[in-house]
Formats: sequence, structure tokens, C-alpha cells
Amino acid sequence: MAIPIRKPSEIEEIKKPAKLVAKTLKLLREHTKPGITPLELDKIAEDFIRSNGGRPAFKGLYDFPNSVCISRNGVVIHGIPDDEPLKEGDVVGYDVGVEINGWYGDAAITVGVGKIDEKYQKMIEVAKDAIYHAVKNIKPGMRYKQISKLLEEYITSHGYVPLKGYSGHGIGRKPHEEPQILNYVEGKPNQGEKVKNGHVFCLEPMLCHKCGEPILAENGWDVYCEDMEVGVHYEHQIAILNNKPIILTEEE
Repeated sequence: MAIPIRKPSEIEEIKKPAKLVAKTLKLLREHTKPGITPLELDKIAEDFIRSNGGRPAFKGLYDFPNSVCISRNGVVIHGIPDDEPLKEGDVVGYDVGVEINGWYGDAAITVGVGKIDEKYQKMIEVAKDAIYHAVKNIKPGMRYKQISKLLEEYITSHGYVPLKGYSGHGIGRKPHEEPQILNYVEGKPNQGEKVKNGHVFCLEPMLCHKCGEPILAENGWDVYCEDMEVGVHYEHQIAILNNKPIILTEEE
């Protein structure tokens, strides 16, 4: 399947849900305190998205029951919000998707509840910085597998391993489009689809400590690292505009 090439006017439309995603993540960060429950946070996010003209893109997507993926401690991605209050020292990931006028935005952050262990804070910073490392090296004409190589090398050089089996992705008229962008290289980096002006996609490093093999919980959603350690997740939405990568989901 061909990767859609978006006109500048279409990228302007994509910016709208992307900016609302960024504002929602900022709101969730501000409300992350001991005692609040993930279900309360999910409602805060959904109400904010709808009051700003958006629709929570994840609610009902593949039968996901809530508006935000809220992943705590050992859960790396796709966590279902529950009613267990957050505690000091918890590590919490938020993954938010928004649809406005048929266009989609998507991003994720991982934050600490109060003061967290320094080793987890470092892991969060590496996940975030991996995206910026990749973005500053993205050029039209390079292969998407070369982006995967940049991400993998950055993650492993800091002592972590990428979660296997899950990836970044194209985005636009659907929440998930081509291409698939792994956080590690499968096959040869000089093969596969090339980055082109007008492409819009998400990079989302997912980091484990020792073993990146995934374990899927019985609820069919929560994903753990096989080592069962705390994992982290970060994601930004990126457009190639005027032959340069721009991040659409940065907090203002």
C-alpha cells in the first residue's frame, strides 16, 4: 500500500487534531498527582477533547473501551484506565488520539507521579530524546528502516532495549496508516519505503530494561516487557513539510 502524500493545506488540517493532542497531554501531566485515578484522568481528557471540537480517536477503536491509553509502571502501552488511585513514585504513560474533521492526531508521554526513582526518570528522558535524535537526522529520500536504525541505536546506546512487535506508523485520514516504523531494524536498513515530502507519521519509542519481548495481559490490551520491569513510551507526530521534518505534537 502506498504511503499517502499530503498537500500543505492538508497538513494544516492535520495540525488541528495534533495540537489538541498536545494540549490534552499537557492537561494530563498537570493533573498527575497522588490520589487521582486513571478513570478520572480519562474523563478529564475526554471532556477537554470534546469541549475543544475534537473526538477521542481511541474510544471504540479496535474495541478499546476508553479515551486514553493509561499505562502504569510495568504496563508499557495500551493500558486500560482503572479506579486504582495513583501513588507517589508511580510511572504513568498517556497515549492520546484525536480526530477533527476526519483528520487524526496522536502522541504519548510518560510521567512520574511526584518524585520517582532516578533510573525511571532517566529512561523517560531517553525515550523522549530518541525521537528528537531521529528527527534531526530525517531527510527526504532516506529509508524508513534507517529511521528505525537511528531509534534502535539511540535506545541501545543508553542501555535499554526496544519493545518488540509494536511500532510507530503513518497517520492522516486514519489513526494508523502506512508505513510501519519499528524502533529496531528488521532486514537491511537500505531497503523499503523512502521518506517523501508530504508524509505524516508517528515515531514512538517503547523502552524496556533487559528484554524487549512483549507479554500481552489477559484483558487483551495491557502490554508488558518480558522482564516485567517498568517500561516507558513516548510518541510524537511528524510531518515532512517543505522537505523538512516538523513535530506537530509539541507542547506549547
